[in-house]
Amino acid sequence: MSKKVILTVDDEEHILELISFNLEINGYDVKKAETGEEALEILQAEHVDLVLLDRMLPGIDGIEVLRRIRQDKALAKLPVILLTAKTEEFDKVVGLEVGADDYIGKPFGVHELVARIKALLRRTSPEEEPAPKAEEQEQEQKLAVDNLEINYTTRVVQVDGREVEMSYKEFELLYLLAANRNRVYSRDTLLEKIWGYDYLGETRTIDVHIRNLRKKVERDPDHPEHIKTVRGIGYKFV
Repeated sequence: MSKKVILTVDDEEHILELISFNLEINGYDVKKAETGEEALEILQAEHVDLVLLDRMLPGIDGIEVLRRIRQDKALAKLPVILLTAKTEEFDKVVGLEVGADDYIGKPFGVHELVARIKALLRRTSPEEEPAPKAEEQEQEQKLAVDNLEINYTTRVVQVDGREVEMSYKEFELLYLLAANRNRVYSRDTLLEKIWGYDYLGETRTIDVHIRNLRKKVERDPDHPEHIKTVRGIGYKFV
């Protein structure tokens, strides 16, 4: 099996070298960029399996790089982990709204970073991705509800016959809820099932992803017909 390629983007050279060294000893092929512009050039020219993206960059910042990744059809589903300062709650929320699959605060532990990367790659690599559990899906690989169609095999979502671009986590979250209609999931359960590890109470991650999903699949995101909030618990799909 070929090595996974990780693009690490950070303007602080010592952090870039620290991350690169630790990823390489864990078996990854690492590409490095110190600016957003350089990162986008690499993404257009070379294959990358995951992007580790610093929020604060000179020139084009991390949020704008992430936005351009999500707007590019060829890159839209590329897994992205955003690096933010621990105090920058606003940046975390904005990053999730733009389409970050995960984020980790600076300063961070190397072991936690590697664990996050492994967890995300495990869920986004077709050759490593386990088949959906029987209890978490219907027999069919295609779900159709009202004007919404979700195809698990092709990972395509259509609303009124029009394809809607989604990040990997958005798709997984939507499919899990839609395949288990009327079942109520707590935020903690959704974090465990979709992200695969204890998210240390950061349940806002789920709320932001739900808000993104409603904007993409609901006729009126402020009055959702399908993705319902269960007050004090979590969410369900009806």
